[in-house]
Amino acid sequence: MTSPSPEPPSLEPALQHPDDAGGRLALKILIAGGFGAGKTTLVGAISEIPPLTTEERLTTAGEGIDSLTGVERKTTTTVSLDFGRRTFTRPLPMTLLLFGTPGQDRFGFLWDELAFGAVGGVVLVDTRRLEHAFGALDFFEERDVPFVVAANQFDGAAHCYAADEIRNALDIDTAVPMVDCDARDPSSVVTVLTSLVRHALATRT
Repeated sequence: MTSPSPEPPSLEPALQHPDDAGGRLALKILIAGGFGAGKTTLVGAISEIPPLTTEERLTTAGEGIDSLTGVERKTTTTVSLDFGRRTFTRPLPMTLLLFGTPGQDRFGFLWDELAFGAVGGVVLVDTRRLEHAFGALDFFEERDVPFVVAANQFDGAAHCYAADEIRNALDIDTAVPMVDCDARDPSSVVTVLTSLVRHALATRT
């Protein structure tokens, strides 16, 4: 995993260094999505600390279990969790604790443990394989956890879907915020996370 990209100067008013984080809220956020959707990349792009990852190389043992259709160049996978941290000053002083889920169905039993105490979640949608988002959507809906949908627009995707197309294809409620996202870009991830925090706070008040 490469180190996170430097923070763009334009983000400085919205973010604050953790050394000044006294008295801030600590909010747990779950980053979920299908296999290869970009969860590890997203956490690594925004974390202000070296992210904790549990990636292992894909092997022949996973053939016939993990579908690589659309992600043929993927060589590693998360087998437990990703963890990162980011401190913000808007919409209120807070530190986000980011927990990324494993993408394969066989690790689904970990999701409830990772979600315990979470104030909300991000469903990261792979626009090359929309159908792989259903599991994460169902997870949050069934547990009544606030979430936003972030469409990770991959380079080279056959089609760039508009937000309404994704909402209709995945039957997402109109009350759920949708955000375009580049999981590699810290400024894009900031937009996703602030959208989630605003939505979660509005939902719970």
